[in-house]
Amino acid sequence: MARAATPAIAALVAAGVAHDVVQYHHDPRTDSFGAEAVSELAGAGGLAPEQIFKTLVVSLPRGLGVAVLPVPSKLSLKAAAAALGAAKATMADPAAAQRSSGYVVGGISPLGQRKALPTVVDASALNWDRILCSAGKRGWDVSLDPRDLVRLTNAVTADICAL
Repeated sequence: MARAATPAIAALVAAGVAHDVVQYHHDPRTDSFGAEAVSELAGAGGLAPEQIFKTLVVSLPRGLGVAVLPVPSKLSLKAAAAALGAAKATMADPAAAQRSSGYVVGGISPLGQRKALPTVVDASALNWDRILCSAGKRGWDVSLDPRDLVRLTNAVTADICAL
């Protein structure tokens, strides 16, 4: 049996979750990874930009946490902190996010992380039959039922987008 290309894909396979890996051209000169994914994937196959989700690692008073939200949206750190049961949240240091997750920035998946972290998925994910999130490598996304994402990451759902 072939080894899964990333820990995120391995986690989906191990759980028996239906998914599709979607690859797109990643320009190594870009540092706007979510915008690149939307540019490459939105419109293809009828995907809306709001169906493509980004994974952000946040720093909480007791450690790190994960927030998963639509790429076009801005994270409300206050709402993410509240959803994760913390008094406050700040964006995590990129090096700390990489060490904890086992993925590089721009390829951090909420699935298959080195260490399971408290996770919140924006409630808007549940409005879709399928969403896309990072498959654990720049230029790779995975399409899956958002309920499976919530279940596999033991996430809570909440409105975490800034208004």
